[in-house]
Amino acid sequence: MAKIFTIHPDNPQSRRIEEIKLALLGGAIMLYPTDTVYAIGCDLNSKSAVERVRQIKQLANDKPLTFLCPSLSNVATYAFVSDTAYRLMKRLIPGPYTFLLPATKLVPRLVQNPKRKTTGIRVPNHNVCLALMEALGNPIISTSAHVRANDEDQEIVENGKQPMLSRVDLYDHLDKLVDIIIDTAEEPTYQVSTILDLTDEEPVIIRRGLGWEAVATWV
Repeated sequence: MAKIFTIHPDNPQSRRIEEIKLALLGGAIMLYPTDTVYAIGCDLNSKSAVERVRQIKQLANDKPLTFLCPSLSNVATYAFVSDTAYRLMKRLIPGPYTFLLPATKLVPRLVQNPKRKTTGIRVPNHNVCLALMEALGNPIISTSAHVRANDEDQEIVENGKQPMLSRVDLYDHLDKLVDIIIDTAEEPTYQVSTILDLTDEEPVIIRRGLGWEAVATWV
């Protein structure tokens, strides 16, 4: 069973953040809230944990994983950011946006797209996520925690058109698959981030999610 940490969403308790940090450094996997969906995540640099996340999500190795960074300057450590991309990202972060960017050598191969050598990075507007990264000193994997909804094995999709699980039901579904559950009393929204491909000079919206209207006139 997963260990549940009750954390204040606006003012995360430092002692509990420290406990979670130590667990992540030891290879733990967590279920945690973000400013979009609940996510399954781990320390970016824990190979065994990243492999477990892939197993949970049943992702092939050629499917990239998104990870969170605490700031734009930190993003530039893990991705090559052009001047055009920098100006756009500076307007949007922190917020519900995933940026596809060319990966640097610091991005593990297990995380990036093996053919394009790209990676997906977010800077979330969520105090718990930011506190965890500050304590950990590393980015954290962030892949959406959608699960099977009913006996017909119908998958809950992230656009909210199908029935959503409460956070308690979500915890129950993933309790045996993750090591840590972070409970901030926030209910899942299943509203995903907007994905922007910034690998070329012209930005391209790959997926319309939260906040896509704000960038529609720029791309």
